[in-house]
Amino acid sequence: MRYFLLVLLAALAPLVRAETGFANLERGPHSVGFRLVQQYDYSRSYREKNDVVNGQPFAGERARPVQTLIWYPAASGAGTRLPYSDYIRTEATDIDYGRAKSDVDAFMAAQLKSASAAIGEAQARAKFSQRMWAVRDAAPLAGKYPVVVYAPGGGSPAHEAADVGEYLASHGYVVIVSRNLGTRSYLMTVDREGAETQARDIGFLVSYAHTLPFADTAHIAAAGWSWGGMTNLFAAADDNRIAAVISLDGTREPDLTRMLPVSRLTIPWLYISRKLATISELNKRGIESSFSLLNAARHMQLYQVVMQPMVHVDFSPEALRFQPPSHFEDYTREEVEQAYYWTARYMLAFVDAYLKNDAAGLAFVQRSPTQNGAPRHMALYEPRAADTGPVATRAGFAAELAKRGFDHAVEIYTTLHGRDGTFVLSESDINAWGYELLRSDRQAAGVEIFKLGVTLYPNASNLHDSLAEGYEALDNKPLAIASYQRSLELDPSNGHAVARLKALK
Repeated sequence: MRYFLLVLLAALAPLVRAETGFANLERGPHSVGFRLVQQYDYSRSYREKNDVVNGQPFAGERARPVQTLIWYPAASGAGTRLPYSDYIRTEATDIDYGRAKSDVDAFMAAQLKSASAAIGEAQARAKFSQRMWAVRDAAPLAGKYPVVVYAPGGGSPAHEAADVGEYLASHGYVVIVSRNLGTRSYLMTVDREGAETQARDIGFLVSYAHTLPFADTAHIAAAGWSWGGMTNLFAAADDNRIAAVISLDGTREPDLTRMLPVSRLTIPWLYISRKLATISELNKRGIESSFSLLNAARHMQLYQVVMQPMVHVDFSPEALRFQPPSHFEDYTREEVEQAYYWTARYMLAFVDAYLKNDAAGLAFVQRSPTQNGAPRHMALYEPRAADTGPVATRAGFAAELAKRGFDHAVEIYTTLHGRDGTFVLSESDINAWGYELLRSDRQAAGVEIFKLGVTLYPNASNLHDSLAEGYEALDNKPLAIASYQRSLELDPSNGHAVARLKALK
């Protein structure tokens, strides 16, 4: 009997491992927990003093609401798994945490009616009642797990990420999401303020992750679809704790993306897009194509995958799930969902590679979809290696100096400035840097920075004075005197130089 049970368990094990969800995504080895956290970013306001709709004074909380959905590896799968409708229900309270149950029920009835109009009531009800993988408020699995902060597309709810959130959590990640919310309105504004607003939301969630005991905040990625697949780059440019970026058909607004400081984008980037538009299509839609961040961000290791069966909206499983038959023209629903499956597979392999340092994940993203087993002609693959030269930032400059020696400061600075004319160190930047080195007992390095300063700003009396102090620290009396004299020539009122020359002579 014992032998029979062992054989039976061995036969059933692959079935357990092969449990699948939307688009046949394969559940990982972990059970999944889900939390809904209703919180505010008190550093920003969202509501005006007077309601922007009815004009009446607003008496409630005016801070920015950031209702947060979290998926994480759970200690056990025990408990009732959430129906998909519970994720949709979270949208009803995105900005009103105290919304009446009757209002929430009315919202859900409207959502069901809309879905029924698209795919029929029977299918809509079946999808609403579909049991997902997550158990609400399940106890977290022991340990710490890398974090993926997901940014939804323009105007989209946080539950857009439900399927990929559960998928990544089952493979050992903490996924944190908030809705795409405008700066002072429910809908996002498609402008620089809107981009910076969502980038700050991502930053808020990165900070919030530090309060979760099961989150490994030393390893964080930012992912997103559409508008969120662009604003996560704004967040990454501002916060170097974000170690990798995933863009799902990310918005390519050249007027906005050309504002990004590409020298601060030095991390791996997975960009998965819909089928490529023709030149005539771009022209008809008025899309300016002379600038592409994909080309400009040359310090990013880029993996670009083009999913031929997919159009823009297909990267949102929340939308794809309820698309009517008329949506599928050149490709069937099955083919589009298969393309989404491979999209999620690349996402998982990418974060495995760059957040877990997993060799198998890296090998996967370095191969084309066809080489990984995807159907032929389903996807295009175009990787591009990062420019490994020094980065034109203060940090990149300092790193190159540490590698090659501070005596190469002028040479390296000239090279970096030539690559990127926006990289400039001011007189005050150089002066403060030099003194930091002197205080750190790095006198020789400090002198080289001051020498860079007088090379760039030869008429700056203060920099010559600072260089003289550096030479004094090195006990180089002749050069100290020469530098004080030059400072005095440029500014005869420099009392410090006068006093030091008297002391040295």
